[in-house]
Amino acid sequence: MKKQQLWGGRFKKGLADIAKDFSYSLSFDHVLLPYDVAVNKAHVLGLVGAGVLTESEKDQLHHALDEVLVEAEDELSQAPDDEDVHGFVERLVVQKLGDLGKKMHTGKSRNDQVATDVRLYLKHHITELNELIHSTLNVLGAFAERHKATVFPGFTHLQIAQPVVLGHHICAYIEKIKRDQNRLVDAFERTDVCPLGSAAMAGPNYGIDRLMVAGELGFSDITLNSMDAVSDRDFMFDFLYAASMITLHLSQFCEELIFWSSSVVGFISIGDEYTTGSSIMPQKKNPDIAELIRGQAGPVVGQLMGLHEMVKGLPLTYNRDLQNDKRLLIEVVDMTAMALAVFNGMIPTIDVHEDKIERAMMSGHILATEVADYLTQKGVPFRDAHEVVGQMVQHADAQGKQVHELTLDELASFSSVVESDVMDRLSFKAAIDQKQGIGATSFREVDARLSQLKEEFGW
Repeated sequence: MKKQQLWGGRFKKGLADIAKDFSYSLSFDHVLLPYDVAVNKAHVLGLVGAGVLTESEKDQLHHALDEVLVEAEDELSQAPDDEDVHGFVERLVVQKLGDLGKKMHTGKSRNDQVATDVRLYLKHHITELNELIHSTLNVLGAFAERHKATVFPGFTHLQIAQPVVLGHHICAYIEKIKRDQNRLVDAFERTDVCPLGSAAMAGPNYGIDRLMVAGELGFSDITLNSMDAVSDRDFMFDFLYAASMITLHLSQFCEELIFWSSSVVGFISIGDEYTTGSSIMPQKKNPDIAELIRGQAGPVVGQLMGLHEMVKGLPLTYNRDLQNDKRLLIEVVDMTAMALAVFNGMIPTIDVHEDKIERAMMSGHILATEVADYLTQKGVPFRDAHEVVGQMVQHADAQGKQVHELTLDELASFSSVVESDVMDRLSFKAAIDQKQGIGATSFREVDARLSQLKEEFGW
C-alpha cells in the first residue's frame, strides 16, 4: 500500500530531503509510542460514543493498535520514513485496516494528540523519578543514622565555622530532597490534565465525551480552553524546574563529597565502584562519578532555559517550534533519572574517617563562637564579647594554639567574667549539646529529627 502523508493534498511537490532531515522528529519522539497508541485507543472509544465508529470498528482498530505496539521495535529498526510517531502509528494501522484505519484520526489533531502523549509520558516518568527520589531519601537517611553521633566541622565560606553532627549535615540534604519531591508532586498535578478533544485549536465537530476519554487515559481532569490546551507548556516548565532543583541539590552534595574525599582533606573515601584512576598517575583515585553527577545540573538548567526561550515569543496556538520541546524534555528525564540512580548507588559505599575529621577540627578556632556566647551569658553585650574573643584568637594564633586550647588564666586575662566553668564549654560535644532549639545540631535534636523521618518514610 502506498504511504499516505498526514497532510499534503494541496501541495504539488514533496518536502526537500534536507527539510525532512531538519523537521522530522521520529528519531526522538518514538519514545512516545506507547502513549500515542493509548491516546488513539481512547479517542476511538470517544468516536464510538459520538456515533462515528461502530463497536466492531472499534474492536478492529484496538486490535490493530495493539499489534502496532508489539511490532514497533522491529518496524523502527528499519528506519521508517515517517514524519513523527503519530504518522508512524497511523501508517501501520492503515496498512492493516485500509480505509477503516483512515477513520481513526477523525476529530483529532496532532496538536491535541501530542499534548496528550507528552502529558502521559511525563506522568509516567514523574512517578518513576519520585520512586528514585524516595530511594535517595532512604540512602541519605541511612547515612545520617550511621553518623548521628559523629562530630563534624560545619563550614561557612568553606572555612571552618562551628562543630555540628555529621548526621545533621546529611539531614540538611534530606530537607532539600524532600522539597524536590514536593515539587515533583506539584508538577504531576498540573500535568494530570487531559487536552485531548481540543483538536487543532478550536475543538472538534463531533460530540466526543471528553471526560470519558480522559478517564480512560487515567487523567484526573480535562482542559477547559481548546486554544490554551494545544499551546500550553506550563506543565513542562514545572517539571523542568523541579528537575533542575533535583540536579542542583545532587550537584551541591557531590561537590562536598569531592572536597571531603580529596587527599588534602581526607574526611571520606568513596568506594572503588564509584571512583576511577588516572591514565598516567597510578596513585590517583578520582571521584569521577560524583563529578559527573555534579556536571548534570548545568545541562538540565540549560534545557529549562531553552524551553523558556522557545516559548516566550510564541503566539497562540500551536507553532512548529514546539516540536523540539519533546527533545529537551526527554533528555532531562533521562539525565535526572540517571543522576539519581547513580547517586543512590554511590552513597552507601562511602567510608567516613573520623580521625581525619578530628584533626581538622583542631584548626580554625572552631569553638570561638562558644566562648563569645559564654561571655554573653555572663552579661557581656554580644558585640563586646565578639571583640574580646577576636583578641583571644589573635593571642592564640601567636601561641600556635586554638582558642579552646588556651588555659583558664589566659582566657580570664581578657575578661573578668571568665570563670572555671568556661572549661566545661570548650569541647566539641559540649558545643553541639548547647544547640537545643528545634532544627539545631544537638545530638538530641538530630536524633529526634531522624525519628520523625523514619516515621514519615517508613525507614
